[in-house]
Amino acid sequence: MGIEAGDEAPDFELRDQNGQPVRLSTFRGDKTVVVMFYPFAFSRVCTGELCAVRDSLPQWQSDDVQLLAVSCDMMFSLRAFAERDGLEFPLLSDFWPHGAVASAYGVFNEATGAADRSTFIVDPDGVVRWVVHNEMPEARDLAEQVRVLTDLAS
Repeated sequence: MGIEAGDEAPDFELRDQNGQPVRLSTFRGDKTVVVMFYPFAFSRVCTGELCAVRDSLPQWQSDDVQLLAVSCDMMFSLRAFAERDGLEFPLLSDFWPHGAVASAYGVFNEATGAADRSTFIVDPDGVVRWVVHNEMPEARDLAEQVRVLTDLAS
């Protein structure tokens, strides 16, 4: 069973594309966190989504909001992906143990070995306030997610 709105967000620590550890709970009491799972670095839909986020980054990352993009790719792949596409927000590697964080959130796809395309918005108290899941080939409605972030902040 996956994590739903109203549930406490499972804490995790993963390394970003630069090898730096990032722990969800460090944002407690301070920021709303967007935990954005995506299947594969360099894939067409994931690249399109993350580049769209990059192009509107102030809506996703500010004094009040932190974006954490999570995939099961290796850290080195994420570094190359970030450098190629100018992605300057944390791309977290859930590579080993493979998919452990995606599994904790109920979004690890055993058949593909990747995270499902899912977003969890976690409030400063660590409670999940909004969740959306999309099929692998289907891009997220990023405008809707920004609207939800804006609504939660007001």
